Amino acid sequence: MLVFATSDKGGTGRSVTSSNLVYRRALQGSDMCYLDFDFGSPTAGSIFQINAAEHGTSDGGLHSYLRGAVETAQRLDVWSESDRASLRGRPDGAGQLVLYPGDLGGGEFASNGDVVGRCVKLLLRLDEEFDIILVDLSAGRSFATEIVLAATADPRLVRKQYRWLVFHRWTRQHIIAAAGLIHGPKGLIGTGIACGHDEERLRQAIRLVRTAVVDPNSDDLAGLRPAQVAWLRVADHELKRLASELHIGRTSMLGAVPLDPVLQWREQLISDTDTITREIANQATVAAFELLAKRLTDDAAWTGM
Repeated sequence: MLVFATSDKGGTGRSVTSSNLVYRRALQGSDMCYLDFDFGSPTAGSIFQINAAEHGTSDGGLHSYLRGAVETAQRLDVWSESDRASLRGRPDGAGQLVLYPGDLGGGEFASNGDVVGRCVKLLLRLDEEFDIILVDLSAGRSFATEIVLAATADPRLVRKQYRWLVFHRWTRQHIIAAAGLIHGPKGLIGTGIACGHDEERLRQAIRLVRTAVVDPNSDDLAGLRPAQVAWLRVADHELKRLASELHIGRTSMLGAVPLDPVLQWREQLISDTDTITREIANQATVAAFELLAKRLTDDAAWTGM
């Protein structure tokens, strides 16, 4: 299965959430592959804590491959190449966890037939090996998004199962921007149709992931004044109303990730050591990642939008 992760704008937690989903799904036993198509800022290596590729690689990354400079892109096995002790060594029962980084110093580049063709070839090859390939795209209406929309409309890939995750923070600005990214001019659906996608199939393949969500009824807010809690509840209600009006309400959601200090202050994979031993991250955050990871292939979560 191909999963494409995008966002309305930067700062949504798209990359760190996507990395944690891939990590959790690998721990659940699936063979997982992460492609860093965030061409303007390929920093997935820093989340997996592979220091040699923390801002891309100088050894033939995805930029070089897609532009035809190398025949094969660099491939990094997270279980063996992460510099973080708690990630080294593949746990019993876990699947593969592989990262394809972007290029160090790379940037956005326009799509053309050759680029799309190489993208198709890469996705076909990886689909033979991995259960899920997650492609982390640049934010907004990017060249990376155009490349994969064109690639998945190619006759060689058109029958492959694909899904889209659109990440947004739980704020008025981000809700409006996420709705525009999906439904607006030159958004995912409009661009996909122009590339040759079936509109209904594409619509059914898109789900929203809300990040940094604050639950106004949580016990964690006990330190706030009553007036602040009341304001949060009103604000949350208004955001739900706005999302529904813009057709990105609850029925179009795959899930939500609560606000977590670790994700806010240091974007990283949250391991069991972080929640159980060190107690620096919240177990509710891990539970949200695990649920989202399972829902990637749960057909019931992708029907009825």
